[in-house]
Amino acid sequence: MQRPLLHPASEDLKLESVLYALADPMRLEIVRRLAAGDCPLNCSKAAPSHVPKSTQSHHFQILREAGLIQSERRGTEVVNSIRLDEINARFPGVIDAILKAAKPLVCPDADKA
Repeated sequence: MQRPLLHPASEDLKLESVLYALADPMRLEIVRRLAAGDCPLNCSKAAPSHVPKSTQSHHFQILREAGLIQSERRGTEVVNSIRLDEINARFPGVIDAILKAAKPLVCPDADKA
């Protein structure tokens, strides 16, 4: 049996956890990709493809525990969406400011995203 994917409630989101999660360039790129899309993405589409699946899982876990993403199992896939409305309600403008200020991560599959 698979363990449940736990997500913090909106009122439990902590700014230091959000900032910690976004301090890593790979996680920032994942959030950028999720924020740019209008639909949830599975892990392999949200993360650069050159990253091993175990590393992807680690990054998604940190983003989920920080409250930045919502993950849902759909069959054999895990689909992720950004919790932008909830984060903006708790910390207005923080995500937009970080995404605007950060340089995009240059990765081998950047033109595929």
